[in-house]
Amino acid sequence: MSDTATVRQAITTVGAADPSKRDFLKLLTGSAVVIGVGAIVWPFIDSMSPAKDVLALSSIEVDLAPVQEGQAITVVWRGKPVFVRNRTADEIKTAEGVALNQLIDPQSDADRVKAGKEKWLVVIGICTHLGCVPLGNKVSDPRGDFGGWFCPCHGSQYDTSGRVRHGPAPSNLGLPPYAFAGDTKIKIG
Repeated sequence: MSDTATVRQAITTVGAADPSKRDFLKLLTGSAVVIGVGAIVWPFIDSMSPAKDVLALSSIEVDLAPVQEGQAITVVWRGKPVFVRNRTADEIKTAEGVALNQLIDPQSDADRVKAGKEKWLVVIGICTHLGCVPLGNKVSDPRGDFGGWFCPCHGSQYDTSGRVRHGPAPSNLGLPPYAFAGDTKIKIG
């Protein structure tokens, strides 16, 4: 073979791409793109998860022993005020005696408390009209005409079962998920 033919063959061999090398480069480039996209997108996805402090407060335990009859306390659950009231026998009797057709959001007292533990009322303390926190947990607070809670912003009034009785609020105070963890302890959440 002549020298020019040998040189041409050598140039053709060097210029021809090796198929296994091209496949490897495509695989390597594709992997780098996937890792890069993942590294950019993951912080956005992770930011949508609840914060650790929120997860830590997803459930709380409340000791009911210090709450005297007729007294109410406020605890914070998931950043919301929760009213826990130890109702008197008169408050329970009054709440049970209300005819459902007199209520803006009809719900019986029995549907708002745990069976056998009727003296304990646990409600989310946020007015259902505009999200204010009603007054009524302190002895000096106005409780409205129905003895429960009073929202001074627009005049909504709730009874001793947390049911809206007067004002612009469209529904009763919310009920958080809770269970009794003993005679003097509840777990909210």
